Amino acid sequence: MSKTLVSQIDIDASPERVWQVLTDLSAYPEWNPFIVRAEGQIEVGGRLTLRMEPEGGRAVTLRPTVTEATSGSRLRWQGRFGLPGIFDAEHEFRVEALDGGRSRLAQNERFRGLLVPAMGRSLDRHTLPAFMAMNAALKRRVERMTTHA
Repeated sequence: MSKTLVSQIDIDASPERVWQVLTDLSAYPEWNPFIVRAEGQIEVGGRLTLRMEPEGGRAVTLRPTVTEATSGSRLRWQGRFGLPGIFDAEHEFRVEALDGGRSRLAQNERFRGLLVPAMGRSLDRHTLPAFMAMNAALKRRVERMTTHA
């Protein structure tokens, strides 16, 4: 069983600026309403420690492994709850250039495993809105930086 959540937002800034904010993990507590604490190395094979607090959902600390880190365009990590096949997740951020020096940030996550059917409603009610809140907060932070640059 699998389920995919998808969220995207357009940002008035270059992909490089979006990437800079997205990968500055130490600054997440300053602006990120979903991943409120983040540590680790943004490099393939790097382990991250992410404290996620979806609004109305249960807070959880995850330790995913980075599977792709293409500077300025794509960041992916993979994690799981418990044993493989129970509740596995692959998260992806894509930053695409748009006309006029703008960018599109797409955030998606594919969940697989035995617990997906039981977790589906919670993912829709708590996790997807958390993705959208994070995207909006990242947009505000990047655009504020761009106006003050």
